[in-house]
Amino acid sequence: MVRNPFDALPDTQREAAKSALRAAFGSAPIGAIAPLKGGASSASVFSVEADGRRYLLRIEGVASPLRNPHQYIAMRSAAEAEIAPGIHYIDEASRVAVIDFIEQQPLETYPGGPRALAQALGAMLARVQATPPFPRFVEYPDIVGRLWAHVCRTGLFAAGALDAHTEHLAQIREVYVWDSEKSVSSHNDPVPGNILFDGKRLWMIDWESAYRNDPLVDVAIMLDNLAPSPELEAVFLQAWLGRVADDSLRARLAMTRALTRLYYAGVLFSASAAAAWRTVPDADISAVTVSEFRQAIREGRLQPGRPETKHVLGKMFLASFISGVSPPGLAAAV
Repeated sequence: MVRNPFDALPDTQREAAKSALRAAFGSAPIGAIAPLKGGASSASVFSVEADGRRYLLRIEGVASPLRNPHQYIAMRSAAEAEIAPGIHYIDEASRVAVIDFIEQQPLETYPGGPRALAQALGAMLARVQATPPFPRFVEYPDIVGRLWAHVCRTGLFAAGALDAHTEHLAQIREVYVWDSEKSVSSHNDPVPGNILFDGKRLWMIDWESAYRNDPLVDVAIMLDNLAPSPELEAVFLQAWLGRVADDSLRARLAMTRALTRLYYAGVLFSASAAAAWRTVPDADISAVTVSEFRQAIREGRLQPGRPETKHVLGKMFLASFISGVSPPGLAAAV
């Protein structure tokens, strides 16, 4: 007996998935449906065959308290600008979408190598930020602060272990100045898993965090994860900005990078706390080096996707928040 691929979904999501396929494809026969794995999102994602093509069915998971209500507005805008895959159906109430399936190739195979990839990424981000501004949601320092306050309440760390980081965040928020009227359309999570290469061009996916923001937020995240050397940073910034970045912009970028690093530390620690794998609060906030982390992954002492790995990586992002040294990127965590 062939198992229904939607069996693992709750009843309401199962019906929403079936309704989405009927709405997208009408009476056209539906072929193979297969669940897809990967990524840090709580969404359920399926590959669907219809009319001789593959599509992607995405069903969002349980909404978090920080859930952005504007993701589908941003997703439609990005699809119209041909930055995101084409959309065939969206049900905002059920949080279900049917979109084009991108046959993904490794980013490492991008023609021209890392330098050409950095240039293409900078140009793509410039296109995102040139779209009609997405709706407002929350000021970025506020959402970082709310997430960090949550981490401090989880009991994941021993009392006082995070005091220095809380104080550093308060200092940054005192001097971080941004005119929100100059905010632009932003993805707000442009990590490697959300950038797809189809063998010819790049696409950006997973718009659940997209809203109007400081333009340097996406820049900071992409530099840390996708252009991690000074040479690639310069190429990326030139392609994004259209000119060489000046000292004033770089000073603001350093401060914005600190905020994005603390945000991802908060995401990783929240996942670690939710897994409840620790029996006592952690009193040790020391971080391993990038080389030590990669060696542990190679030797199997840390495994991608595990809460222990996210906890270790969270400490690395936390150390980077203070030191300014680039973190290892998020790919290993997921």
